[in-house]
Amino acid sequence: MPRRRTTPARSARVGDVALWAALAATTGYGFRDAATASWTMDLFLPLAVLGVAVPWSRRRPAAAVVLVNGLCVMGLADSATPGNAHVLSLAVLSCLLGARVASARRPLLVLAGCAAVDLATCAVLRAPPVWWFYALSVLPAALLLPWLAGRHRRGRRQLVREGWRLARGLEERQHLVAERARLTERAEIATDMHDSLGHALSLVALRAGALELSPDLTDRDRSDLADLRGTIADAVEQLRATVAVLQDPPGRDGSAGLPVNDTVEDLLSRAVASGVPVRWEQREATPPLSSLVERGMYRVVQEALTNATKHAPDCPISVRIVHESDRTRVSVVNAVPPAGLPARTSVGPERGAGRGLIGLHERVTVLGGSLRTGPDHGRFHVTAVLPHRATARTGMSAPAPGPAPGRPVGARLPAVPSETAAHPAAETAPGTVTAPGTDLPESAERLAHVRSDARRRSVVALVAPVVAAVFFVPSAVYLAWQLTTSVLPPSRFDELNVGRPRAELAPLLPDRAYPYPSDHARSASWPPGARCEFYRSGRDLFDEVDLYRLCWSGSTLLTKDTVPARRL
Repeated sequence: MPRRRTTPARSARVGDVALWAALAATTGYGFRDAATASWTMDLFLPLAVLGVAVPWSRRRPAAAVVLVNGLCVMGLADSATPGNAHVLSLAVLSCLLGARVASARRPLLVLAGCAAVDLATCAVLRAPPVWWFYALSVLPAALLLPWLAGRHRRGRRQLVREGWRLARGLEERQHLVAERARLTERAEIATDMHDSLGHALSLVALRAGALELSPDLTDRDRSDLADLRGTIADAVEQLRATVAVLQDPPGRDGSAGLPVNDTVEDLLSRAVASGVPVRWEQREATPPLSSLVERGMYRVVQEALTNATKHAPDCPISVRIVHESDRTRVSVVNAVPPAGLPARTSVGPERGAGRGLIGLHERVTVLGGSLRTGPDHGRFHVTAVLPHRATARTGMSAPAPGPAPGRPVGARLPAVPSETAAHPAAETAPGTVTAPGTDLPESAERLAHVRSDARRRSVVALVAPVVAAVFFVPSAVYLAWQLTTSVLPPSRFDELNVGRPRAELAPLLPDRAYPYPSDHARSASWPPGARCEFYRSGRDLFDEVDLYRLCWSGSTLLTKDTVPARRL
């Protein structure tokens, strides 16, 4: 059976009922504790006022505070005492006023008006000084301090809400940037496919056209070759149309793409001619590579050189290409610029700013290879492993944006890896390229974690007093037991006669002596060689009472006297 979800209106009603019940309980306790109380004025009327004020605390919180302050004014009109249980209700509704009203001017006017009414009531009734003290201290404290607490809570909640909203927006923006970089790189891969596959198809169409002119063919063969050439031409046009759809929107800088016939050697030669300190090493002869793998290798070297010259200018760069039996390893290593050396800034907008490593990672992954970037021993490494045959990985899911294992909860949000984040000069270590998945974003997970921590702290705040009471109550009970069982009433003290043995006086003595006499009592002189015991003269646990001192010589009562309590 599906669980019925609780609507906000229903939750609000349940909360109002619970709050009214709690305030009604305090009102009933105050009514029971009052010496002279009227059922109508002191119980039924306050309960009715609270029944109106609690729902109003959501729609008209200021009016609710005014109503409950009227109950406190009724207490000021009481001739017995100005205090009543309604001051707690006033504090609660004042706290709700601060938590539910954003502005401060109107609530402050309401609180000032309530305080003025309280003082005017005291002036009209010519209240005694204690009533004035109550109206000048307790009631303003119940109005102002809870309102400040509620306003502080509202501010914190709003700050947290806006912070998480901003974090969620930044996270979504990062995901959009990463996704756009992937789509852009896939479009460039499609362009490379068009350049290579279209060229091959054009050669096939040209060869078919040449065969069509051969004199050894029959008319039927020429007709078939014409159909084949037309089919190839249609395929080239469809390929061109598909690639055109995959291209970026209008306005893209098309001149910034990869040169079609450029090679890694040409790229490195231009870099050296431009003054870039590049050292190139190639091991083994270049095996036959597919055009897509060649373009991928070119793209790795191009991106690594671009980042190195931008973030570590004038630092040596080492390029190594190792051809193995079934794969090619491309490694580009650049040194970290010396401390204090500013990075070179480029003039004008750069192509793919903030998206270079994402697109590079996407290209290498599509080709079936792997890419690793990061600092190591003061140098930055870009290493790509490309297969000789492109093996596209289909159905790959990008890692979810959740927190990485072992990552602290308070860590920063994962930044999209870019050229700036990929070099030590930018003071940010490279991260793993992530893409939005089906799981909750990290901001939602962290928000849930913060809420869990808040609930845990609330439970601890409730449990801690209970645990403290477990240790405190037995000690308090034991102390009270010691104090009450060491009391010698004055009547029995008078019956004690000096010179009589302890066995005869035992029925008059309490079970045990008082174990905590003050230094004042201990400093009083007693007979040499005597053993003195102290007993309390009263059962008052919260005040210092006179002590009775009995001095014994062996088992005989030698002296008895009174040590007065040192009261201020």
